[in-house]
Amino acid sequence: MKILVSGATGFLAESLLPRLKGDIRVVDRNEGKLIKLKQKYPDIEIITGDISQEWIVKKAMKGIDEVYHLAAMKHVDLAEKQPFECIQSNVIGTLNLLVESLNERPKTFIMISTDKAAQVNGVYGATKFLGEKLIKEAEMINQETKYRVVRYGNVWKSTGSFITKWIPNIKKGEGIKITDPDMTRFFWTVDEAVDLIFECIAKAKDSTPYIPRMKAMRMGDIVIALKEMYGDFKVETIGNRGGENQSETMDGILFSDNVERYSIKEIMELI
Repeated sequence: MKILVSGATGFLAESLLPRLKGDIRVVDRNEGKLIKLKQKYPDIEIITGDISQEWIVKKAMKGIDEVYHLAAMKHVDLAEKQPFECIQSNVIGTLNLLVESLNERPKTFIMISTDKAAQVNGVYGATKFLGEKLIKEAEMINQETKYRVVRYGNVWKSTGSFITKWIPNIKKGEGIKITDPDMTRFFWTVDEAVDLIFECIAKAKDSTPYIPRMKAMRMGDIVIALKEMYGDFKVETIGNRGGENQSETMDGILFSDNVERYSIKEIMELI
C-alpha cells in the first residue's frame, strides 16, 4: 500500500503518521520540518513543495493507493487577511490533488474539513466548503476511488491555537486577549480526531461529510479553568475579529451553544 499524506508536518499528521501502515510519501512546503520528519521516520519519502503547484502534485500522487489530505491554511484571522493564500492552499491545492486522483485512481481519498464549512462566515470556511463540493464532483466522475470527507471542530492544543498562546502569556504575567467569553466552540483531542479518520474510511458510504458528535466549550469557561490553575490574570475582550461565528455547527442542526459542554474540571484536565 502506497500512502500519500499532504500537510505532513502539521499537528494532526504528527499523530496520524505512526498509525499508517504501508509505504508512506509525504508532501509539505516546510522544508525544515520535513527534514526533521525524515530523521524521525527514515523510511518515508519526502517531497518539498506546495500542493497549489501542479508539478509537485503530479510527482506526489504518482502510484498512490491512499491519500490523506491534511494540508490547509486554517487560521481564521490569517485567512481573512490573506485570502489569496488560503484559496491557493485550500481550494487550488485540493483541486490539483483531485485532478490527479482521476488519473491515478487511488483506492481512498480522504480530506479533513471543518465545522466552519457548515456555516460559512469567512474565507477559511468558504474554502473548505468549496473543497467539500470539489470532492463530491470528483466522486461523480471517478467511482473507482472512495472519496471521503471528515468534518469536525477544533483540535485541542493544535499548532497556533489560542490555548498554546494563552498559557505562555499567563506564565509571563502578560494576560490574554479573548474575542468573546460567550463564544462556544467544538473541541476534542488529537487522538479522537485521528480515530475519526479511520472510522470514516470504515463506515462512511460516500463523500457526504462524516460528522461526529462533539462536546463544546464556552470560551469564558476556559478562562475560568486557567484561573483555577494559574491564579488571576488580566483578560482583555477584543470582540469578533471577522470571519468568526458566535457558535459553530457541524450540520446546521446541532450548534456548539446547545450541545453537551466540557465542565471546568474536564477543561482543567485537558490543559
